[in-house]
Amino acid sequence: MATEQPAREAMEFDVVIVGAGPAGLAAAIRLKQIDPGIGVVVVEKGSEVGAHILSGAVIDPAGLDKLLPDWRGEDSPIKTKVSDDRFYFLSASSALRLPNFMLPPLMSNHGNFVVSLGNVCRWLATKAEALGVEIYPGFAAAEVLYGANGEVAGVATGDMGVSKSGAHKDSFTRGMELRGKYTLFAEGARGNLGKSLIARFDLAKDREPQKFGLGLKELWQVAPDKHCPGLVQHSFGWPLDGKTGGGSFLYHLDDNLVSVGFVLHLNYENPYLSPFEEFQRFKTHPLVRDTFAGGKRLAYGARALTEGGYQSVPKLTFPGGALIGCDAGFMNVPRIKGSHNAMLSGISAAEHVAEALKAGRANDELGDYDKAWRGGAIGKDLWRVRNAKPLWSKFGTLIGIMLGGLDMWTNTFGFSLFGTLKHGKPDSATLKPASECAPIAYPRPDGKLTFDRLSSVFLSNTNHEEDQPVHLHVKDMALQKSSEHDVYAGPSSRYCPAGVYEWIEEGGAPKFVINAQNCVHCKTCDIKDPNQNITWVTPEGGGGPNYPNM
Repeated sequence: MATEQPAREAMEFDVVIVGAGPAGLAAAIRLKQIDPGIGVVVVEKGSEVGAHILSGAVIDPAGLDKLLPDWRGEDSPIKTKVSDDRFYFLSASSALRLPNFMLPPLMSNHGNFVVSLGNVCRWLATKAEALGVEIYPGFAAAEVLYGANGEVAGVATGDMGVSKSGAHKDSFTRGMELRGKYTLFAEGARGNLGKSLIARFDLAKDREPQKFGLGLKELWQVAPDKHCPGLVQHSFGWPLDGKTGGGSFLYHLDDNLVSVGFVLHLNYENPYLSPFEEFQRFKTHPLVRDTFAGGKRLAYGARALTEGGYQSVPKLTFPGGALIGCDAGFMNVPRIKGSHNAMLSGISAAEHVAEALKAGRANDELGDYDKAWRGGAIGKDLWRVRNAKPLWSKFGTLIGIMLGGLDMWTNTFGFSLFGTLKHGKPDSATLKPASECAPIAYPRPDGKLTFDRLSSVFLSNTNHEEDQPVHLHVKDMALQKSSEHDVYAGPSSRYCPAGVYEWIEEGGAPKFVINAQNCVHCKTCDIKDPNQNITWVTPEGGGGPNYPNM
């Protein structure tokens, strides 16, 4: 017999915001700027604001300029202006620099800043709290609340103190209901509540499938003579083959800090490919390896990125709320930038919510917000690059990037040779059976420049209460064995950048093991599993990575 749950306490607000990233915090700040009397709460699953934020990051300040026009005169973590912007094509032993004048103007990083996006969010949180926004870190929004007519009425945070068996421990605390007249979802790429809302309200109807990448990043402190503040370096090519999309970045911040990262498009075909190992190989390239000589690796993390762009943005609104930021999918793929659009979407949603509240409305649909984005700055930003990802996917790296560059040039003048291309299959449907692919032999890590996954996860400060229900749900374990293992050779053990999944032999038969405590909340498994058999849900609030400055 099921244990009867005690009633949850409820708190009422005008606006509930899920996620304290750039979009959620921008929305909260803008609401209070418009009307200090609007009651706003932000719920954040990380142990603190910024704990789950991971990005390169070179930010376009367009969103900040609109939200906080005087920010340049303040003491903020946005200090390192881009001073040198380079783009390379890599072979195994050489690097060909592409002249800046050849690149479409929108690819220029002139006027942008190299930052820790986590620290930027911490700073924005202080701005929000000073305006009266309530921020609750360490509480994961685990459930959408619905009203009598099916409208979104808020969210409930997850219960705390539940054991793996589902029993209530002595520390059990019921989740809290946060009810609002409008709820904005700003969970980032592949948000689990956003995913459920897209399905419930059929928001992806008539849209292309959303596409994703996996971004992996390390933060290094390098020797002073290796440090070039403001240097921004992007590359594509090696170590990936010509059919596999992805690229790398190297960003020099202040204080002898360098961010190095690798983005792999999750529409890759070979189930033997390991994004983590490709990232480690990249660091050994002659172009970059000397940067790390005498340096120290300080942090590691990984996160999925939305890459579908203009064609894949779902309908953003539904009765009672809206999607903002990467819950909606506003990243500009060739620029590897999304924080500016995330903030602009938060600002726009806030303005439409404030207008609705002023008119006495509640829990209805903010249709004007959905109509506004395509004709505004976000739409213009994504429209110009809408064919970059489809061309890369269809023609491979060299031809795809050349055609994508040509398309971005012509879009500068308002037209495209290609119209608007489609993406085709979702990323879960792109793997080939293992029998059609060659295994990839990756070199062993040296512990100085290249590392294994477990030592890397240690640097992410990932922690979960071990005695809690596993937050990675496998719907059909028999299907996992017959398909994921037998047909595709267990790609989960390779695509996961944190060593969560293993296939081991037990009693002469393969067994699927889930090391949920390693999870860095990247969402790759939820995206790439070939049968969509794995679902990521929120663990107990505060669990996951604790990135100090990523």
